[in-house]
Amino acid sequence: MTTAVEMRDITMSFGANEVLKGINLELEPGKVTAILGANGAGKSTLIKVLSGVYNDYGGTVIIDGAAVDIDHPTTARAYGIEAVHQKIADGIVPGLSVAENFLFEAIVNNDISRAASLRSLVPRAREVAAVLDLDWPDDVLRSDIYGLPIADQQMLLLARALVHEPRLLILDEPTSALSETEAARLFEVIRQLRDDGVAILYVSHRLGEIENIADRLLVLRDGIFVSDQTSPFDWARALHAMLGAAEADPHERTGELHGTETVLCLEGVQLLPKSTPFDLDFRAGEVTGVFGLLGSGGTELAHGIFGEERFRAGDMKLKGEQFAPKAPADAIAHDVYMVPEDRVAGTIIKDWSIAMISTFPFLQDVSRLSVLNPMAEAKVGRSVIEEFGVVAQGAADPVISLSGGNQQKVVVGRWLRKQPTVMVMNEPFQGVDVGARHDLAEKTRDVALAGSAVIVMSTDLEEIMQVSDRVIVLADGNLRHDAYLSETNREEILERLSEVE
Repeated sequence: MTTAVEMRDITMSFGANEVLKGINLELEPGKVTAILGANGAGKSTLIKVLSGVYNDYGGTVIIDGAAVDIDHPTTARAYGIEAVHQKIADGIVPGLSVAENFLFEAIVNNDISRAASLRSLVPRAREVAAVLDLDWPDDVLRSDIYGLPIADQQMLLLARALVHEPRLLILDEPTSALSETEAARLFEVIRQLRDDGVAILYVSHRLGEIENIADRLLVLRDGIFVSDQTSPFDWARALHAMLGAAEADPHERTGELHGTETVLCLEGVQLLPKSTPFDLDFRAGEVTGVFGLLGSGGTELAHGIFGEERFRAGDMKLKGEQFAPKAPADAIAHDVYMVPEDRVAGTIIKDWSIAMISTFPFLQDVSRLSVLNPMAEAKVGRSVIEEFGVVAQGAADPVISLSGGNQQKVVVGRWLRKQPTVMVMNEPFQGVDVGARHDLAEKTRDVALAGSAVIVMSTDLEEIMQVSDRVIVLADGNLRHDAYLSETNREEILERLSEVE
């Protein structure tokens, strides 16, 4: 068997955190190898090692039978490795034209003069665009990249990679910004590249795409490959490998809660462009876990409830009254709160103290006549530290100086110190250690016991089973399962998730 690129015993660490733990991978010409893995499994790190972004890895990369040192993206390109990363912004250069972005690498390498006129660049940019049959008019090529739709930016990056005729093409979540038609076009390109002998590494959480395009499926968990299949794939086996072994029953001590009062009612809600609308009720006095892979619709559900974005279709009722928040402030006014998926981008402000972060959504509680009371603010900060076990010297400590788990305790604590009607928690345990996860889960269940409807979104099944009374399974925006944990089990949940449509 010939290989396009081989990785032997690849390791990669960030401080004491070992992310890749001895990766062995052979990528064959003319084959699409898909990688499936949960958050933190090491997928992005593996891609960045292969593409030269990270150069302090251990182990050996072999090309044409010889060990090579991939120490920079230009080195990877010289060996025929091209990567289109998940974050489009990583490859697009703002402030330049579409044509200049098509030709950016040639300009940086002085293959094209930096003083070249835009008019002279357009014909050469058209040649790159032709690799994907992108028949864009000259006025688009001359326009600022800022005005180009995200899906077209994705196709631009792919064309820029393919013009080098790579031996290995790495695609990281390539359809995340594409419509169904654009994704179908991408799959045609991938099949043609495969037929032409290109090795393709395809990273995706979309099971249907992997089923459609991949010849081989690898599951990455905790920095090592734990499953290797060839098509046709056993999806239940793959998901079991991805999510790991089941843990002990989470509710042996606390018991399962069953709410009786419906406080939030969703009617005909559509989460994703091609998903089927559904109805769903959330009840006070219980924790509902929403489980699905990345892109399943959980974030869209959270944002729709909290007023960050509108559902594609459907309505909501809160305590029997129409509820259509136009912004998070509307939701907060109705005692509907949300812990965001990204605590740093969504909540934490640089140099703000624990007290400031804890009181920010409820400044009226620590103000009089619109004047902030620092003593009242500090008191709230201290209460969050005490109630949620935040390890800090005091309420004046900057939140950014805390560990990830303690940051999350502050973020969650500022909402849970109030008694919400609905508490939405999007990936609340992401980036926290086991101890902090246990503490936050207990506090979450306490809020439900006190009468709130708590909704927890997570891509980690063990987190869902630890904190939830009832579990909802979403796949591609569709409602696949709805049951109390006493009525279902881990195997049934994974079976519903693994149904590829």
